[in-house]
Formats: sequence, C-alpha cells, structure tokens
Amino acid sequence: MLSQDKSANFRFMSTAFRHVLPNNQAVSLAILLIVIFLLIYFLSDLLMPVFASIVIAYLLEGLAGNAEKRGLPRLLAVYLVFSVFLACLIFLLFYLMPIVSQQSVELVQHIPEIINHAQNGIMRLPDMYPKFISENKIQQIMNALQKELLTYGQSVLSLSAASVLGLVSALVYLFLVPMMVFFFLKDKSVFIAWFLQFMPRDRHLTVRVWTEVDTQIGNYVRGKFSEVFILWLMSYATFATMGLNYAMLLSVLMGLSVIIPYIGATLVTFPVLIVTYFQWGLVGDDFMYMLVAYTIIQAIDGVVLVPFLFSEAVNLHPVAIIIAILFFGGLWGFWGVFLAIPLATVVKAVLTAWPRIGDPEHII
Repeated sequence: MLSQDKSANFRFMSTAFRHVLPNNQAVSLAILLIVIFLLIYFLSDLLMPVFASIVIAYLLEGLAGNAEKRGLPRLLAVYLVFSVFLACLIFLLFYLMPIVSQQSVELVQHIPEIINHAQNGIMRLPDMYPKFISENKIQQIMNALQKELLTYGQSVLSLSAASVLGLVSALVYLFLVPMMVFFFLKDKSVFIAWFLQFMPRDRHLTVRVWTEVDTQIGNYVRGKFSEVFILWLMSYATFATMGLNYAMLLSVLMGLSVIIPYIGATLVTFPVLIVTYFQWGLVGDDFMYMLVAYTIIQAIDGVVLVPFLFSEAVNLHPVAIIIAILFFGGLWGFWGVFLAIPLATVVKAVLTAWPRIGDPEHII
C-alpha cells in the first residue's frame, strides 16, 4: 500500500513537472533564465560595469546594424557609433551634470527661504478656518518639516568618505565601461559564438523567445531614450525662454520622469509648480502661462511622442507595469525601475512562447 502511494505521488510530480517543463527546449530555456537571474541578482554589485556595458552595447548595436544596412563596413560602423556615444558621454559629464549639480545645490540652499514663504501663507489658514485648523498644530508640522528638509539638504551638500569612495568608483567605471562597450560592439560575433557553445543544439524555443524579446526591448528602450531626450530638450527650451529658475534641473527631471510610467509625470509636477509659485506667485499671468506651457508639454508627450515612439511596443496592462516597477525596482533600484517594462516584456514573451501540453511540438 505504501509503495502504491509513493508510485502515485511520483506520477503526480512527474505529470506536474511535464506541465511546467514539457520538453528539453523548455528545460534549457528555464535553466538559462535562472542562471542569468542569479548572476544579476547576486553579482550585480561586483559586475555592474559589465552588465551596464552589455546593456549599452546592445542599445548601440541597433545603430551599428542600421549603419551596416546602409553599406558601411562593420568596423567603420562600430567606430562611428562609438564616437557618437563618447561625444554624448562627454556632453553629459562635462556640461549637463555640472549645471544640474550647481542648480541642485542652489535649490537646496534656498529651502529655508521657501519654507518660510510657505509658512507665512499656511499660518493664515487658522484665521481663515479656525474650527478646522489650529495655529499650534500648524506650527508643529512646519517645524518638523523644516527640520527634516534642512537635515536632508545638509546631507546632500556634505561630502563623506562614502561619497568620495563612490566618486573614485565612478571614475573607474568611466574608464572601464566605454572600453567594454567598444569591445562588445567590435567583437560581437566572437562573444555570441563563445556563448552559443554552452547552449544545446536544439534551441528553437530559446531563439523564438529571444527574437520576440529582442524586437520588443529594442523598440522600447531606444524609444524611451528618444522620449527622454526630446522631452528634456523641449522642456528646457520652454523653461529657459520663460525665465524659470533652475530651468536645466527641472527639464532634466521632466525627461527622467518618463522612465517611471504614470508615477513620474505626477511626481515631477510638484517641483515645477513649487518653483513657479515661489518665483512668480499666483498674482499675475506668469504662473498661468507656465501652467499652460507645462500642460502642453505633457500633452505632446502623451498624445504625440508615446504613440509615435512606441507604436511597435508590446502593450502591457497598467497593473502589470506597476507590479513590474515595484518588483524590479525593489531588486535593482534605479536600473530595475528603468528596465521594469523591458523585463516585464521578457516575462510576457516567455509565457507566450512557452509550450503547452497538447501543442504538436511539445514532445521533442
């Protein structure tokens, strides 16, 4: 009787296992995905320059491939694309970041003034609504808020040993990452051949999943970079023309806000409106003009840029996007948030291509 129960349990486990991994190709794909996930999860701190280089090289490969299709030799296309990448990196490091850093410091230094201005307006609320708001409670909230903001500002402005160490690491990465990006582009076929030697010969399922993932991730990430750049440029031109303080900082925040769908656009609205209010106030037309301009920029992003840049991207349900942001952001921080939708696309592609029991090709 005991042996029959064990046999029944074994058959049940075997049937369940075959439902999940119905053939050798599914087993190979599952092992590959698990190994990649474990490497990224446990070695992300040590091998982050390598992972970042692979991601950047993958993005640049689309440009190099397009240049090859236009008749350029592979090596010349790689040199051309890599030169553009270096030029953008130099612009980012030596022009954009110093301006953003300077304006961030100025904004932090003006936090006490902003708080005092806000406090004067808020302290009038008890006189206007004495039954609902007490002056003592308002004072306590403002004191606590001022203390927290000042503490945060001092931590941003102060340089600690950890920040110096981070600066040294960043300098090392600035040398290693571009070098690895170049070699990943130049010797792409060599690395692919080396990787494929560890893969089984029968890998039709893996190739099918990768084909879909490659198309969707390529379209999404390149489109997202384009959206960030266009929105940053459009915002900076608008803010600078209208004379808004911290125009570069706010425009960079506008561009980066699209990395987090739905949430980013909401979060960036507050600093833009706060800076506008404390610069011009609610009296006059400047505040209204800026509000209209900001609304137009967001409308252009949602109505024009997103449909044009992501027309070929996979449509994911908003709930799936939010879950992906929370999950992958919790695992890998900024990069997890940025790559949340591509990673969710990978999951969707795997689930779509995964063989089911009853498919004619599941027994291989």
